[in-house]
Order: sequence, then C-alpha cells, then structure tokens
Amino acid sequence: MLQNEDVEAEFRFLTTEEGGRKTPTKSGYRPDHLIKPDYLTCGRHTYYEKEWVALGETVLGTIKFIDPPSYRHSLEVGQRISFQEGARIVGYAKIIQIFNEDLKR
Repeated sequence: MLQNEDVEAEFRFLTTEEGGRKTPTKSGYRPDHLIKPDYLTCGRHTYYEKEWVALGETVLGTIKFIDPPSYRHSLEVGQRISFQEGARIVGYAKIIQIFNEDLKR
C-alpha cells in the first residue's frame, strides 16, 4: 500500500456557487465521505505535488479512511463518492486505484 493509504482518487472541489466551500483547502483535509448510500466515514486527503487546492479545481491524491473494516467490499475503480462537511457536499472523489484490498467490491 502506498504510505498506508486506502485509495488513490481524482478530487473535484465544488465552487462556492455550486454549493461548495467558501475557502480553499489543503492537504490533510478530513471531510466525511459517502462510502455506501447509508454510510458516511471520515478520511484524510493527501494531494500530490500540491498543498493548497482552489475551489473548482481537480487534483490527484490519496485518501486514508478512518475505519475500513466497517465497510469492506464497498468501493470499485471508477466509482464516484461525495465528500462533505455535515450534510453539505463540497466535492467528489473518483476512485482511480484501491490499495486496501479489503475495500474492493
């Protein structure tokens, strides 16, 4: 596994006008992720070659989830999951690669 990360993803941050955040975010950001239709979990984002991400920007990076054994076999390459702050969706992550075999559907 790459630095013990669970997945590699392409992150797309919504603009404020699209309902997203009001400020940019940086590597280490920990939003909630909708892993299954009825299951939210926290995960830490690490962005490649970039510390700050502007609203509306798309970047590559990884996610380290808080408790992968609780949602085994929930993800597949190409799947798009939302990430959010409370009930507000602030962006989407498209799964590019799954490093944690337990998460593969």
